[in-house]
Amino acid sequence: MANNTARLYRIETLIRARGHVSFQALLDELEVSPATLKRDLEYLRSRLGAPIEYDRDLNGYRFGTGCAGPRHELPGLWFDERELYSLLMAQQLLAGLDSDGLLSRHLQPLLDRIHQLLGSAGDGEGGAAAARRLLRRVKVITALRRPVPSRFFERVSAALLARQRLQLRYLTRGRREVGDRVVSPQRLVHYRGTWYLDAWCHRVDALRRFALDAIEEATLLEQAAREIAMKRVQAEMDAGYGIYAGGTRQWAVLAFDAQAAQWASREEWHPEQQGRRLDDGRYELRLPYVDDTELVMDVLRLGAQVQVLAPPELVAAVRQRLAAAAAQYEGAAVAPSRPPQA
Repeated sequence: MANNTARLYRIETLIRARGHVSFQALLDELEVSPATLKRDLEYLRSRLGAPIEYDRDLNGYRFGTGCAGPRHELPGLWFDERELYSLLMAQQLLAGLDSDGLLSRHLQPLLDRIHQLLGSAGDGEGGAAAARRLLRRVKVITALRRPVPSRFFERVSAALLARQRLQLRYLTRGRREVGDRVVSPQRLVHYRGTWYLDAWCHRVDALRRFALDAIEEATLLEQAAREIAMKRVQAEMDAGYGIYAGGTRQWAVLAFDAQAAQWASREEWHPEQQGRRLDDGRYELRLPYVDDTELVMDVLRLGAQVQVLAPPELVAAVRQRLAAAAAQYEGAAVAPSRPPQA
């Protein structure tokens, strides 16, 4: 039944997303025979009460006139990998934001809704019980998480939605300086276990990215936020690798050895990356970056399994960091290796 349920769910999703879908388009999307598709449509209508009808003028299937959407339930919800991961991550993010209890009144309805979506519709136990059972059997690990105090997240979110300016007392970690900033919030970003705010900084008259866990105080101001086109925010803040934004865009070229190539060829380091297999079994990856800080850290994490080929300044930065790390162990006694325990 799992495959049938997935197909039924897909039919409804296609019709809901497009408004109407032709019989041939459904065949192409589902890759089934006409007879199977006819049985699925009949099952949705007669057994599950789906208000699906054929419109001759549109030459396609749609939900009946006056129906905002189907109100029936499929025999158990079906998720693909991306949908399940998104729901579980949303549940984890929302639950993690409420560490000090200040956001419960806002978060609980969202958490309840996610539990309903995660629950199976036909098991007789209700969505909440099924969701709890699923969450016990699926684990999402977020390493090196940096939690954000709820009071700051709430104020930043309020300013973002109300389109008002914020006054921040902010720790710039690179310079170890605390200073005041007035910013116009543009976008919240969650990346590698913590939250960031993309905002127009009125002190420097430019877009900047602020880590929420580095905020020491946040005050909502009466002034309206300066509006920056989202296309500009995306172009300036998403151009390079990782969380670092601003600066001149360059292209890094990495070569993974044959062992690491097995998983590196399947990883997405950047949406615009370009990869190819080399004749000697290695995997070459080209990706853009504007600041080498995070890229250098990720290259060092892989040790001898990856080599930076270009540009020369990135090669030099990695070589310098490797030399500094090796210097830490000069003269240190090396303990004999122990066989792994069973």
